[in-house]
Amino acid sequence: MLSIIVAFPKLEDAKNIRNVLVRNGFEVAATCTSGAQVVTLANELDAGIVLCGYRLTDMMYLQLHNYLPMGFELLLMASPARLSEVTNNRIVCLGMPIKMNDLLNTVQMMYYNYYRRMKKQKVLERKHKKVRSEEEKETIQKAKILLMERNNLTEEEAHRYIQKTSMDSGTNMVETAQMLLALQ
Repeated sequence: MLSIIVAFPKLEDAKNIRNVLVRNGFEVAATCTSGAQVVTLANELDAGIVLCGYRLTDMMYLQLHNYLPMGFELLLMASPARLSEVTNNRIVCLGMPIKMNDLLNTVQMMYYNYYRRMKKQKVLERKHKKVRSEEEKETIQKAKILLMERNNLTEEEAHRYIQKTSMDSGTNMVETAQMLLALQ
C-alpha cells in the first residue's frame, strides 16, 4: 500500500495539506515537521509519497530525498524561484501558491505511476520465473506423454490441456503436471 507523509516546518501547514488530501479520498499516514521524523516513518512503511517544503526544521528537501528508502517518491512544494534550482529529475515539483486541483492531480499522477511501475516489475519477475529447470520440464513432458497415451491426444493438445487446466485452477503448469501424474 502506498503511504503519504506530509512534511513542512510549520505543523499547521502540514495539517492543512493533510486535510485537503483526506477530504479528497487520500489516506495520509502522518504529518511531520522534521526530516528525521519522515525518514524514521518511511523506514517503517513499504512505499509512499512524501510531500514536503523546500526546508524542514533539520534538513533541506534534497537531503531528505537522499535519505528516503527505495519505494518512496518526493513531491517538493516551493516557490517557483526555489523550484528552478531543482536539478534532480526524480523529484516531482509543484509551485506555490498551490492550487488544490493541481495538488490532487499531481498526487493522483504519482499514485498512477507507482502502480504502473509495480505492475511492470511484476511482469518482469514473472518472465524471469518462467525459465524452468530441467526437472520441471521433464515433469511437464511426462504429464503430456501420459495424456497422449491415455486420452489419445497430440503433444500440442496435451500441452494445451495442461496449460488450460493450470489457468483454470490457478496453479502453474508444473504443479498441474504433478497433479496429473499423481492421479495416474
